[in-house]
Amino acid sequence: MAKPEATYPNLDALLTAVRNCRVCESHLPLGPRPVLRAGETARILIVGQAPGARVHTTGIPWDDPSGDCLRAWLGIDKTFFYDESRIAIIPMGFCYPGRTTGGDLPPRRECAALWLDQLLARLPQIELTLLVGQYAQRHFLGSRRKRSLTATTMAWREYAPRFIPLPHPSPRNQPWFKQNPWFDEDVVPALQARIATLFAR
Repeated sequence: MAKPEATYPNLDALLTAVRNCRVCESHLPLGPRPVLRAGETARILIVGQAPGARVHTTGIPWDDPSGDCLRAWLGIDKTFFYDESRIAIIPMGFCYPGRTTGGDLPPRRECAALWLDQLLARLPQIELTLLVGQYAQRHFLGSRRKRSLTATTMAWREYAPRFIPLPHPSPRNQPWFKQNPWFDEDVVPALQARIATLFAR
């Protein structure tokens, strides 16, 4: 897919262009509403999958039970989480993709192809990228991924300090959390310590 030909003078102009994107309009059951947030001084980047139906309605990323769980993992409140000067939130797909019988459809690929590199180039201070779910891990880790999301998450030390792979914090994943108690015991405390260190200086 061809990149947008326009150049943007700053991050705000780029974000405006992204939010006005209509490339996938014919494929989106609720229409386009790109949901993302970023500031040039952000030091953490959260890359998830795509907005759910509730987030499509509110326009606020992670404004759902999954977001509550993610914030608990990070050890931060909503004020901190939504502070664009600290945290950028850019999913692999910016619009709600619709549903299938097993849940939401995968994020559409056009978003990353058209916009992701441009956005990352405007975020020079990112020191930690949280890869939430298999789509983010596949894109950012490539061949460095393990055979499964579980194995990739378990090997998080191999990707730190730049990346930390995480499972999706959806309530649907409760069986995974019960089967993998090491995540709460090992990964969550390390994640919270890393975030505290980033913002202590």
